[in-house]
Amino acid sequence: MNAECSSKAQLLSSNIISTLPQTIIENILCLLPIKEAARTSILSREWRYKWTTIPKLEFGGSIVSERKTKEKLPYDIASARKNMDHRCKLFNAIHQVLLMRQGPIHEFTFYSNTCGHCFELNQIILHLSRNHAVKKLKLEFDDVYLYMLPLCAFSLHQLTDLDLSYVGIYHQPIFSGFGSLRCLRLYYVSISTKALLHLLSNCPSLKKLTLLVYVGGKDCTIIELFECLPVIEHLTIYGENCHTKWLVLDSVPEELSTSLIHLKYFCFKEMSLDDDHHLNFLALLIKCSPNLEKIELESEMDGDEIYSGILEKYSDVWLEQLKELVIHYFINSKSSMEFVKFILVRSPKLKKVWIGSVVEKDEDLKMLKVLSQAPRASPVEIVVS
Repeated sequence: MNAECSSKAQLLSSNIISTLPQTIIENILCLLPIKEAARTSILSREWRYKWTTIPKLEFGGSIVSERKTKEKLPYDIASARKNMDHRCKLFNAIHQVLLMRQGPIHEFTFYSNTCGHCFELNQIILHLSRNHAVKKLKLEFDDVYLYMLPLCAFSLHQLTDLDLSYVGIYHQPIFSGFGSLRCLRLYYVSISTKALLHLLSNCPSLKKLTLLVYVGGKDCTIIELFECLPVIEHLTIYGENCHTKWLVLDSVPEELSTSLIHLKYFCFKEMSLDDDHHLNFLALLIKCSPNLEKIELESEMDGDEIYSGILEKYSDVWLEQLKELVIHYFINSKSSMEFVKFILVRSPKLKKVWIGSVVEKDEDLKMLKVLSQAPRASPVEIVVS
């Protein structure tokens, strides 16, 4: 009797799921790995092809198998065969999924521990550019090799989100860009300065940018970069580890022709408040961004006690909209403390300053006492932890 009741309950549950609208079913299947979503085809005839209409596809895993022992050579015959077998299985699975597709693909993600010059992926991107209105594309690789992005990727004109990690872009800057792109993340991307500026200038709707690039060719000025970002709202730039020295500090007039009036959030990672180049760039960006609401910094531990007085050149800066300042890995250096004081006295709407320090607790209390007594434009909460 119990078995019969259990069977009826399972049947009723199955029927309830099957009666859900197709969009709800697709949303549920999108939450599953593609392999698990495909397995739902065995549930019934009705479910056999439901997974083939989901608009979001994600593929990943290690193409090159890891060695189990240090003694085993990485390029012996057995290992090479196993690696090739893994690679073939992965791309065969992708091709089979694409062949069975019955609807558009709006999101496509591919990630791999090691891929190198992956010509099979080039064919897949070409297929996507010709047959599907892809809106979100994410390609993520290991730092062992750079994947060379094929030119056909720039034919994905309906992209709104593009996320590239450890990718090389070596084409001549003749591509037309992405008119609908809203979010762009370039993480450890190798690209020429000319191609980078061409790409950014051909993304007129870009609102969110994360930039960690290795560039070649001529230097790029700050004005050139800002001119490519007319509507940017959310900007993250990496510092020392991505060789930002390519971004030169050109002579800037008192009234800038370019202003990031839409910028609300700025994050500067792997930077140093004791580095004149970084501090100059940060101060200039703040000056160009009158509507900033949040600044987040990840500081490096230089600890240079020499203060150059760079901030004194920006005494006319007034941050009318700034509400929050966050600094990670903060040290009690002269330049770092002067920067926080600079923000405190020029931000009438500032509500919170959070400082994650890397010094001893006693020194934390000293910093908090100094900052609490510093002049300020608003009754801001200061937290040092």
